[in-house]
Amino acid sequence: MAKLAIYGGEPVRQAPWPAWPRPETAARATELAARALTSGKWAGDGPMEQEFATRFAALQGAQHGVCVSSGTTALQTALEAAGIGFGDEVIVPGMTWIATASAVLSTNGVPVFAELDPQTFCLDPGAAAGAITPRTKAIIPVHVFGTMADMDAINDLAARHHLAVIEDAAHAHGSQWRAPDGAVRGAGALGLAGCFSFQASKSLSAGEGGIVLTDDGDFADRCWSYRNVGRARREGQPSVLGFNYRLSEVQAATLLAGLETLEGELATRDANGQYLNRRLAQIPGIHPARRDPRVVRQAYYGYIFAYDPLAWDGVPRSRFLQAIKAEGVQAGGGFPPVYRMDYWRVRKERFPAAARYDPTSPDYQEPNLPVTERLALEQQVTLPHSQLLGTREDVEDIARAVEKLYHRRAELTQQPAVAIA
Repeated sequence: MAKLAIYGGEPVRQAPWPAWPRPETAARATELAARALTSGKWAGDGPMEQEFATRFAALQGAQHGVCVSSGTTALQTALEAAGIGFGDEVIVPGMTWIATASAVLSTNGVPVFAELDPQTFCLDPGAAAGAITPRTKAIIPVHVFGTMADMDAINDLAARHHLAVIEDAAHAHGSQWRAPDGAVRGAGALGLAGCFSFQASKSLSAGEGGIVLTDDGDFADRCWSYRNVGRARREGQPSVLGFNYRLSEVQAATLLAGLETLEGELATRDANGQYLNRRLAQIPGIHPARRDPRVVRQAYYGYIFAYDPLAWDGVPRSRFLQAIKAEGVQAGGGFPPVYRMDYWRVRKERFPAAARYDPTSPDYQEPNLPVTERLALEQQVTLPHSQLLGTREDVEDIARAVEKLYHRRAELTQQPAVAIA
């Protein structure tokens, strides 16, 4: 077995990975953006924005799409439209991007953190059930890095307790789920609302941007109002306290360019992801995120697996990441436990009005979520989605690099002889 690259050996992977964003998409976006800039309609429900909203909603199987300025504002808009307000509790997974929880706080709601399923890295429906109180008004399942949460169980739970389901599908552009009736629907079209991000690193990107999907026409109108400075969308509808969360025509043009190649990219990533699942599952201590059998197609924001240090003779994840990057494979950890941030640490003496409103409401206590802690801080490894856009041989390089490290894992306890970027 060849010498480890971390000690100066030849890396398994020396060729560049596929570029992201793709150059051909950038070229097409330039053409469409020029058309938008010469149209005289730069923003405000322009024709490109409306075309994109219609086409993306259809891709995911939803009836309505309301474009917004980011994935964060998509969540804020959906929560406002769902009526989440002061003191309302919203269940979110303990490991996610901060916006899933901060959007709840922006409505004066309370994020309640629940445990993860250790196989999917997504919200555990059983843990969500245990977190419900009389104050609970909604659940936000997150399809983290494109791995889908158990939407059947979450929807059943929500129906029993009359809760709104707002999917955080910021990582799941194109993911599809087979519902109990056999129908195939996309991520973001399985609850009351689905929220997507088009931030620069996403698999469909405009640099920034977002969208809210729903089948509820009245809910879509409320979303439109909240993101459009509170204006009523139709005659006879009330105005609301809204915000400027609108999308520009140039962003919509960029998204339309991305849609032209998205289906092919989804097929490539999904096939390569399933192949990598099979290859990495053969290596001790490497556990790819479980793909639920009801998933028809998985979109990848990243490819994730759990790394078990015990099966690697105690080599910590940080050392594994150093070594795999030296072998030419781009990799990182995951999100930290979001509940560890100071934003949530509310004490009643700091907020006496809240205490008077509900004197039974407890001070914030950091939750006990051992699965979340283990995955987030010790085990999760994430590969960027661009590494799944190449050939089967490209993906095989990832598996070969992990195999190389496993067979020489004893050497990883030594200090590196070369600097690792």
